[in-house]
Amino acid sequence: MRTRVVVLGAGFGGLELATVLSEALGESLDLVLLDRDDAFVFGFSKLDVMFGRQLPAAVRHPYRDIGKAGVRFVHTSVRSFDPAAKRVVTDAGTFDADFLVVALGADLDAAATPGLVDGGHEFYSNAGAFAARDVLARFERGPAIVGVCGGAFKCPPAPSETAFLLHDLLTARTVRSEITVVMPFPAPVPPSPDTSSAVLAAFAECGITFVRDTRVKSLDPGRKVAMLSDGRELPYALFLGIPVHRVPQVVVDSGLAEHVHDWVKVDPATLETRFPGVYAVGDVNGVGTPKAGVFAEGAAHVAALAILARIRGEAPPERYKGQGSCYVELGRGEVGRVDVDFLGGPRPTGRYQSPTAALVAEKRRFGSSRLERWFGKQPEAATAR
Repeated sequence: MRTRVVVLGAGFGGLELATVLSEALGESLDLVLLDRDDAFVFGFSKLDVMFGRQLPAAVRHPYRDIGKAGVRFVHTSVRSFDPAAKRVVTDAGTFDADFLVVALGADLDAAATPGLVDGGHEFYSNAGAFAARDVLARFERGPAIVGVCGGAFKCPPAPSETAFLLHDLLTARTVRSEITVVMPFPAPVPPSPDTSSAVLAAFAECGITFVRDTRVKSLDPGRKVAMLSDGRELPYALFLGIPVHRVPQVVVDSGLAEHVHDWVKVDPATLETRFPGVYAVGDVNGVGTPKAGVFAEGAAHVAALAILARIRGEAPPERYKGQGSCYVELGRGEVGRVDVDFLGGPRPTGRYQSPTAALVAEKRRFGSSRLERWFGKQPEAATAR
């Protein structure tokens, strides 16, 4: 009998888990990969589109190209699921599973920040980032804010990277603008003091202001002012916002989370939830790592090995370590890297590698290697416009 696995979400976590199980089980696997989108987009590719380095079509990788043994992709929306019964109801029908993997990520709630929808531009969704490309092309002058509106958010270096790329873009166009980054952290990359120091030094060189330990509470589009949670107000002509992140409502309704900011609790060793045979990987869980693709990928790999061990009656795999590497764009074409360990010791640690040409190439290989592994192809070349 084939092992039935249903995976909710086809991001880093869903794609890696499907790949590991397909490689191990082949046609004895019956894995259904569900996603409401029809194509995968790397997070860093959104910035490539925003700042004119790639066309939108070039960064979309259709799920129809997945051709793995025992895996089928279904383009649909999940309406509900029962973790006890391992049953999923979607617009495309009902799916029953022996193992259920929740990899739905974090939803973006722009409406949770008054004024953001009407007075700013979120750039964390695909649609928002692609639309921001045109917004930036029209921007002529005045203060610009890259502001975080919530607590936990995807890819912690991204707000800083956005500020550097914005500085480069406006400098090339000789547009006068004062850029401010607002973050709820004491430093740009808290686990790595060396990375934070490098980012702050580059901020100083570019004239970018870093406002720490606060978030954007609301915007007043009429006055063009951002209100911060510490009571301060900052004027803006351009606001690029990182919206509040929340647990998808369908996950709350399932009982895996109590409310929209209750990230799913899992066994930190295997990523299994309190329901046997039900796993939560990536941004949707609260295991204690950042919400970033590389951590979703690592967690999914461990969850897949845990599922294989359960199928084969073997001992559980080595526990999830919460380790990963993030590339950091510092502007002017420079790319550094931070290697972080969140679960291997008493506190998170990070090691910084200064920008080199080799890291620029390594970042490109990071993307192309995942496309080859998950989709069996290299990315198509495209010319930015």
